[in-house]
Amino acid sequence: MSAQLEIREVSKAFGGVQAVTRVSLDVPRGEILSVIGPNGAGKTTLLNMVSGFYHPDTGRITLDGADVTSDRPNHIATLGVARTFQNIALFRGMTVLDNLMLGRHVHMKAGVFSSFVYWGLAQKEEVVHRKRVEDLIDFLKIQDLRRRPTGSLPYGLQKRVELGRALALDPKILLLDEPMGGMNQEEKEDMARFILDVNEEWGTTIILIEHDMGVVMDISDRVAVLDMGQKIAEGKPDEVRNNPVVIRAYLGEKRG
Repeated sequence: MSAQLEIREVSKAFGGVQAVTRVSLDVPRGEILSVIGPNGAGKTTLLNMVSGFYHPDTGRITLDGADVTSDRPNHIATLGVARTFQNIALFRGMTVLDNLMLGRHVHMKAGVFSSFVYWGLAQKEEVVHRKRVEDLIDFLKIQDLRRRPTGSLPYGLQKRVELGRALALDPKILLLDEPMGGMNQEEKEDMARFILDVNEEWGTTIILIEHDMGVVMDISDRVAVLDMGQKIAEGKPDEVRNNPVVIRAYLGEKRG
């Protein structure tokens, strides 16, 4: 059976710096794949190529058999790929509810700008989108925050709202860039539970970049390891954890 997402020999350079070199990955439908590696390993660049923010210099990316290598981010979003960012990318002055409604823009017939001004939607359409957003608010347990300006929330809750906005696209594939970065242990456990629930309840394929090895080993079906732009290992969490090449890459990082 062919993979839902196929990444074939992709490379990306910025100036003279090779960020990613000939990386290949197959991601089956419904899998949780973690991409790990030392800082500067090329993890975020790889995610940016999948979501269309960067285009590979060489190589190919296919989604459900369709070549999306050169597609723009908005088109890839309409195909069902959503992502969160390392640095929170929410509209801080807007309420939680409005941020999540904005995440529905891919599904709206009216343009996103008219949607922004007064949702510019047929009432029936708005009711459907509002219902979905309310379901997500319940799912993420942020019912009492819906009218709060997003920028006023603690960091961990802002990350949860950003996850909600990505989920508002009803994605087939969810790309999470350090969803637990900067969180305390309790917040990390909550986020890990939400990620597992998204995967189990909706069958969403999830690719995440994460530095917390405990979380990675707990929730991943498979782990891919990048170092200096190259894939040095891939496999089940236990295989990767005990791989001497991976251990060396991480120990090397600590020495430097």
